[in-house]
Amino acid sequence: MWTNLFCSVVWCVTVWSSRAQECGRPPLMENRIVGGMDSKEGAWPWQVDLQTKSDGHICGGSIITQNWVLSAAHCFPNSYDVSNYIVYVGRYQIKNTNQHESVHSVSRVVIPSSYVESYKGQDVALVQLSTPITWSDYARPVCLPSSGTLFSAGMRCYVTGWGNTKEDVSLSGLGTLQEVEVPIISQSSCQEMYLSDPTEQVDILSDMICAGYQGGGKDSCQGDSGGPLVCPMVNGTWVQAGVVSFGIGCAQQNKPGVYARLTTFSSFIKNNIPEVQLYGAAHHIQSGSVILLFSFVLILQVLLQR
Repeated sequence: MWTNLFCSVVWCVTVWSSRAQECGRPPLMENRIVGGMDSKEGAWPWQVDLQTKSDGHICGGSIITQNWVLSAAHCFPNSYDVSNYIVYVGRYQIKNTNQHESVHSVSRVVIPSSYVESYKGQDVALVQLSTPITWSDYARPVCLPSSGTLFSAGMRCYVTGWGNTKEDVSLSGLGTLQEVEVPIISQSSCQEMYLSDPTEQVDILSDMICAGYQGGGKDSCQGDSGGPLVCPMVNGTWVQAGVVSFGIGCAQQNKPGVYARLTTFSSFIKNNIPEVQLYGAAHHIQSGSVILLFSFVLILQVLLQR
């Protein structure tokens, strides 16, 4: 009996560990969009390509569990009809063959009930896949922040995507995933920048976060929507601070990129996807669960030796 129980616990630990893939840790990242550069293959293993059967590439997104992807609400003008959407995982170049790629249809999309348009906030979408993602070096989840995670002004973060490299100029060549480093801008400073142009009235709401440069030159652009703005934390874990939402033009002076601030959506995400990993208290709870499971194994080993 003890032997069977021991084997059952070991099996549970093995299965649980294989499904609870550690988030925010790209195994192939080396130390190391508008104004950006080609990324290294596998450097951003949570990045996905969201396409429609009719229009091809429309948005980006990020893997958050085996069955769910995070993107922007404005990428789904009709969230009740998902039959036209395709999600590419493990993709590096959108105009080339990708040997590590997998293709997934969408089963449903969950958008905040108060969403109207990106300029009014609530611009996030939870995309459930019809088939689960198989974890690999090229397909891994990003960590999401708990509500108390801080992304302070000046923090150096990265935005990635296959969007335009200039206004109205699409990504050339093989369409290699682009990356660009942008600093976080405080909400007050971002609002002041946008108010400097009286012809464009933009309110930077509490569920928005800005990143970029006052002088412009580096920014996300059309086609990057829904993609991740990720920041490295002190322990080397990458946590997603925002979802590409909107901007006025691309990389213009005093018009930094505006992103959905994910710390304000932690409850919305957790309520819809209980198994999602949040960087912070929830992340430590998961680590504690692993320790507890292995403690059971050690206790059973002692009992078997009696």
